[in-house]
Amino acid sequence: MENLIKLRSRRTARDMLLAFLVLSLVTNAMLFWYIQSFQSVPPPTRSKLLSGNNIVKQNLFNMQSTNRETKQLSQYNSTWNSLDTRPLPAWYEEAKFGIFIHWGLFTVPSFRREWFWWMWQGQKDPASTAFMNQHYKKGFQYQDFASQFTAEFFDPDFWAELLQASGAKYVVLTSKHHEGWTNWPSKYSWNWNSVDAGPHRDLVGDLAKAVRSTTDLKFGLYYSLYEWFNPFFIEDKMNGFQSQNFIWRKMMPELLDLVTTYEPEVLWGDGDWEMSSDYWNSTEFLAWLYNDSPVKDTVVVNDRWGSDARNSHGDFYTGHTRYIPDSKLNHKWENCMTIDRKSWGYRRQADLQDYMDIEELVTVLVETVSGGGNLLMNIGPSVDGVIPLIFEERLRQMGDWLRVNGDAIYGSSPWRVQREKTKIWYTSKQVGNIQVVYAIVFEWPADGLINLQTPITTSGTTVNMLGYATPLLWSAVEPHGMIINASNIPFYKLPCEWAWTFRIGDVM
Repeated sequence: MENLIKLRSRRTARDMLLAFLVLSLVTNAMLFWYIQSFQSVPPPTRSKLLSGNNIVKQNLFNMQSTNRETKQLSQYNSTWNSLDTRPLPAWYEEAKFGIFIHWGLFTVPSFRREWFWWMWQGQKDPASTAFMNQHYKKGFQYQDFASQFTAEFFDPDFWAELLQASGAKYVVLTSKHHEGWTNWPSKYSWNWNSVDAGPHRDLVGDLAKAVRSTTDLKFGLYYSLYEWFNPFFIEDKMNGFQSQNFIWRKMMPELLDLVTTYEPEVLWGDGDWEMSSDYWNSTEFLAWLYNDSPVKDTVVVNDRWGSDARNSHGDFYTGHTRYIPDSKLNHKWENCMTIDRKSWGYRRQADLQDYMDIEELVTVLVETVSGGGNLLMNIGPSVDGVIPLIFEERLRQMGDWLRVNGDAIYGSSPWRVQREKTKIWYTSKQVGNIQVVYAIVFEWPADGLINLQTPITTSGTTVNMLGYATPLLWSAVEPHGMIINASNIPFYKLPCEWAWTFRIGDVM
């Protein structure tokens, strides 16, 4: 009897193993078909299949336009000439400062930078290859990182509190980077998203809820248009981008789902540079966004919607990383930059000197705002959902500075002169009939006398230092300029550590 039981146990185990192997083979076959289907048909047949995208396209926009109660004519049509006439929503102009968050599967290896998969498998970077050979078993694939993206310490309420404390007025979270992994349960990214795999959480939804329920920040999302290794994108690329299978089977329905589900008030496109906006169908999407989407009146978008769009179209220009124009622009712009000088995503091997200090960050903020831009400052959380302490410190320090000097930043405008030859920058505001100018000084003079060469004073000119109650004395300098006497302020009574702002009223 004992031998019979053992025999039956072996057969049961064998049958279970066989069933598992059969299931695995079927699953892999289905995935293989999904990836290879468009590559396996002859070109004439493939063209007929891809022409069906027009039907998909029409159905998508018809389905997503049900929010419109009447069939009134659209305010904007799908041309850049029309889209470029849309006024910039006022909130963005007044906000000045936002926080960028790069978080995705790339935080698992957290090696080199957020482009790790491409560096390893696309560029065949020797350092990335050596890293994988040294630390992971043979045959390990990038997809295997998904189970290690745990986010077990992700606390969206704490993130929201920290964002509020930073003084930022909006946040932009990575919804999908170039790797294609989505931080929300995209039904167009099956088993390659944060709910089906990894943390099994809707990371976008959780942070959106916390930000909107506990802070006054605007919630925004970053979305990469392209994906390095998506078979649909590769197929389009092999066709010389004459087909648009990736657009209508993946990107467009996913973007529509993202906007209607989470209603971001910043939509930050990227990954656009390989093709023009015609391939990406950007103008058709933006026309829907501006006319029919749930955020049509408040959303802002950047300029990364095609190789022809950068610094030419969009609500605000972004140029390149750490973008500060050489001269004043007549269009809104944003300086997107990262505290870690070498990466947007978290890096385990970063050195202390790789991180910008708070004085550098305040300088970048002031220089950006004085020239008419907004600053989008990036942090990179770790794989377990923790914001590293050095990023937390920088955010809280920025918030401390803005609590004293925010009047010179929020809602300000560029003055006729952006800066002195020394480390002094200007912003301005119109308060009733009086022009108020803010002089932001980064180097405190030993004698306490602040020499400004640009302002033209009047009989009604007044001077105060933000955070210090007593008005300050000043004297005019011919033919223009003024000297502010701050020599009677003890160093221990200075309202902040890194830069000081003088509010000058009724000045030209």
